[in-house]
Amino acid sequence: MTMNATYTSLVAVGDSFTEGMSDLLPDGSYRGWADLLAERLAARTPGFRYANLAVRGKLIGQIVDDQVDRAAAMRADVVTLVGGLNDALRPKCDMGRVLGLLEEAVERLTPACGQLVLMRSPGREGPVMERFRPRMEQLFAHIGGLAERHGALVVDLYGAPALGDPRMWDVDRLHLTAEGHERVAEAVWQTLGLEPAHDWRAPLPPAVRPDWLTRRTGDLRFAREYLLPWIGRRLTGRSSGDGRPPKRPELLPYEPGQS
Repeated sequence: MTMNATYTSLVAVGDSFTEGMSDLLPDGSYRGWADLLAERLAARTPGFRYANLAVRGKLIGQIVDDQVDRAAAMRADVVTLVGGLNDALRPKCDMGRVLGLLEEAVERLTPACGQLVLMRSPGREGPVMERFRPRMEQLFAHIGGLAERHGALVVDLYGAPALGDPRMWDVDRLHLTAEGHERVAEAVWQTLGLEPAHDWRAPLPPAVRPDWLTRRTGDLRFAREYLLPWIGRRLTGRSSGDGRPPKRPELLPYEPGQS
């Protein structure tokens, strides 16, 4: 990787993680690590262009069908691809199919961009992480192999303890906070060979454990506002991204303050 290389365009492909949930802006839209990365790249390269095709809730098959060819046609300097975790977190999942679709996406994107970037996504510490850890690690091992075979870069967020800290995660326990997204943007920035701004792996201050009532109140809120609706969508075959377009569907110049 060339240090301080110049990148003129970025296309982000994926699901809610790349869309930017839960990095909420005052107008109700989401920012997220990809927008933050684009803003920094635009600041150093006049005319920098950016598209974000990611849509919350998408499975890897939907990402391949709806986003991959569109991203490939844009011929960007950098394409980021993050997908497969929504599949892995479902009670029933054909991991062989997931890994095959991810490989198909990599094979179609690699020749169409200057640099493909893959990720081992962060995982929040807790019982959900432990239940699905084998699937996640199977997915992340496959990503490493794909990167080696196709010359992709890998941003290893999974191995960073700071990003597993529950304080880095929103109340839905599925999406990173604003600080979490900032750290991911810095991790991708450094992986692209650009001068570090800070240590994205830096540990958080020691945590003060909430009392029993605060923990139970948080658990009840989580179940009522997030877990039960999530289960309802799974049982009815619906997704939070149904009918939702990507927030930046075209590869256009990025202006400061855009989201």
